[in-house]
Amino acid sequence: MSTRILLADDHKIIRDGLRALLEKQPDMEVVGEAQDGLTTIKLAKKLLPNIVIMDIGMPDMNGIDATRQIFSETQGIKVIALSMHSDRRFVLQMLKAGASGYLLKDSAFEELALAIKTVMAGQPYLSPKITDVVIKEYIVSLPKNEESVFTKITVREREVLQLLAEGKATKQIAAFLNVSVKTIETHRQQIMEKLDIHSVAELTKYAIREGLTSLEP
Repeated sequence: MSTRILLADDHKIIRDGLRALLEKQPDMEVVGEAQDGLTTIKLAKKLLPNIVIMDIGMPDMNGIDATRQIFSETQGIKVIALSMHSDRRFVLQMLKAGASGYLLKDSAFEELALAIKTVMAGQPYLSPKITDVVIKEYIVSLPKNEESVFTKITVREREVLQLLAEGKATKQIAAFLNVSVKTIETHRQQIMEKLDIHSVAELTKYAIREGLTSLEP
């Protein structure tokens, strides 16, 4: 079954170009075009496309608000932003509005075709430049004082904790790390004190929760 696509862009030459390229794809069909945000919403409700290729800068209503309204008033329609803007404000607001993908207009058509197929498969798609913007925003937004196993104990203590959680005996861990049994016992005591955990069973659960090991408890 063909993927039904609605094109939303205020430049007819871009819509014409996209339509020509998309309709060459055997599994894609352009079911409508819109030149502004309000028309996009009306056509989305009427035509129920699978995908809306959405520009951001459009008259009457911008693509971000149009995306937000489409998501609040319809079901099952996915939006891919196709914009000249790589500024973090546009990217983040579009993604928060519900867009499943974001590409820049200087992308090759092959990337747009891939984005459509990826989004139709239930996965998000971001251009490499956009991925960089999102990752940087995520890093900036992380709490600076957030505590985890990577901030509470040392690298060597994490090694010991992982091996303990994986069921290794003290002698085995000592041999594996080429240190004395007493050293491992000291590490284990320090780990327990730092984490305020007082049994190997609880240490194992903690290690699994923090992602140090995938073993089942």
